[in-house]
Amino acid sequence: MANVVVEINGRKYEVPSTSSIVEACNLAGVYVPTLCNHPRLEPTGACRVCVVEVEGARNLQPACATKVQDGMKIRTKTDRVEKAVKFNLSLLLSRHPKDCMTCEANGRCEFQDLIYRYDVKDAFPTEERISAIYDNSSPAVVRDLEKCVLCGRCVRACSELQGMDIYSMVDRGFETLPQTAFEMPLYETDCIACGQCSAFCPVGAITENSNVRKVLEELERHDKVLVVQTAPATRVAIGEEFGLEPGSISTGKMVAALRRLGFDYVFDTNFAADLTIMEEGSEFLERLKKGGPFPMFTSCCPAWINLAEKLYPQFLKNLSSCKSPHQMLGPLVKTYFAKKKGIDPEKILVVSIMPCTAKKDDITRPQHMVEEMPGVDIVLTTRELGKLIKTKKIPYASLPDEEYDNPLGESTGAAAIFGVTGGVMEAALRTAYELGLGKPLPKIEFNNVRGFEGIKEATIDFDGKPLRVAVAHGGANVRKLLDKIASREVYYDFVEIMACPTGCIGGGGQPKSLDKDVLTKRMQAIYTIDERSTIRKSHENPSIKKLYEEFLEHPLSHVSHELLHTTYVDRSKKKSSTLETVKM
Repeated sequence: MANVVVEINGRKYEVPSTSSIVEACNLAGVYVPTLCNHPRLEPTGACRVCVVEVEGARNLQPACATKVQDGMKIRTKTDRVEKAVKFNLSLLLSRHPKDCMTCEANGRCEFQDLIYRYDVKDAFPTEERISAIYDNSSPAVVRDLEKCVLCGRCVRACSELQGMDIYSMVDRGFETLPQTAFEMPLYETDCIACGQCSAFCPVGAITENSNVRKVLEELERHDKVLVVQTAPATRVAIGEEFGLEPGSISTGKMVAALRRLGFDYVFDTNFAADLTIMEEGSEFLERLKKGGPFPMFTSCCPAWINLAEKLYPQFLKNLSSCKSPHQMLGPLVKTYFAKKKGIDPEKILVVSIMPCTAKKDDITRPQHMVEEMPGVDIVLTTRELGKLIKTKKIPYASLPDEEYDNPLGESTGAAAIFGVTGGVMEAALRTAYELGLGKPLPKIEFNNVRGFEGIKEATIDFDGKPLRVAVAHGGANVRKLLDKIASREVYYDFVEIMACPTGCIGGGGQPKSLDKDVLTKRMQAIYTIDERSTIRKSHENPSIKKLYEEFLEHPLSHVSHELLHTTYVDRSKKKSSTLETVKM
């Protein structure tokens, strides 16, 4: 990649020739305000907040959508630029509600930060949108479009990254809004609840469907046994909510904070990830014996389950019947753990801390009821946990490290890598290989299913039998792969699907970030946890072995199927009104 020399505010810098002006300024450490721009999305120059002066250009240029040229002279801090930025922010503020104190985005709102930084007052009369939409039909996200600043990030994230095209900009001028087709409530569309729209929204126009107040009430009332579990990806991201470097591993501090919040037991969803591998790996071995159906798809991602049920029902028979790890741990808490502790299951409240908004939708599925009770009662995203800890004024960064409670807190490195794309596949192969063949793996890492490539494939030597496997992450890549499989253009034995880009570390409920390398840092942290783990294979977890001995008997047992496995429903629009349950 060739470099060019540009001059920014009188100083010369060498930057890559492919850089936009805003990227060049970031490399030079020069601040340029942005609102519609995001490093993981294609630039549009919609908001005009990032305008700069470029010598020779008659008009101010949008820094996000203008490429650098050799010898270009850029000025970011002139009276003309400042006046334009404040004017554009004032226009946006004139149509924005002033309810910051009660807004879910308060304290992490990019627009709020810009208004404060540029000391913008109400320069224009406030106008109320007649067509503003409030939509809380989805258990996953809430849309309050009166707060929309027309950045278009939600539209681009849903289209570019997820390939779903749920939103598009409709109407003109003042009434423009990112809307669903025919203004349908979100829950009635093909939305898969991934929450990427909420992760990219810079304001409070699209947020996770918050349960922070509900959990606060339960903690303060405390008339139940309060149990909390944390997903693999939360431990490498929650620190960002408190100013720690992305990718900081703060598992011990997270556990300590949850205890100080008032939870009675803090368990690790990683334990259930090991359990998932035992069940899913055994299921795959069964399919190898019986000759299919292939490919077998992993089932840990609830947004992927929504996608399959709504748009690819022909693959429902191929889905693993295993529940996601948090939906395995919840039922175990209300059966196995409750019996060991002598607790009435109806007196237990299970809260899951997830990187994922789709888990909020997941707990509403009737298939996940256990003895007429939900397996998991409430889901909080990583962002919501950050807000809860801040609300209770707990000094997160200075907390001592603490350990998870047992017997549902012990896990392996294989469980940790569930948080990244390719991790479920790699963990499953580690266990399926050794359980199926009765001999150790020649090499424990499967590097060919790791990394950021949208679709990865590999051939695994299974004692002389070649197994074709594939990994896809991000809805757009997932749909490409599924279409190829459906048309028989490609064949695989085992496929891992994660709806969010890079898997759970890039989930819709993770901390928001404008760091272009944030996902790389989180991924590296996950693999570091695996490498540091004493036990790196799910079937070697002693607590998992004990669970089977005391309660589950063996993988795929009757008890396992009752508590740990599920069914799927064809929800495609092509289907008649009679819904069909697909049993595995």
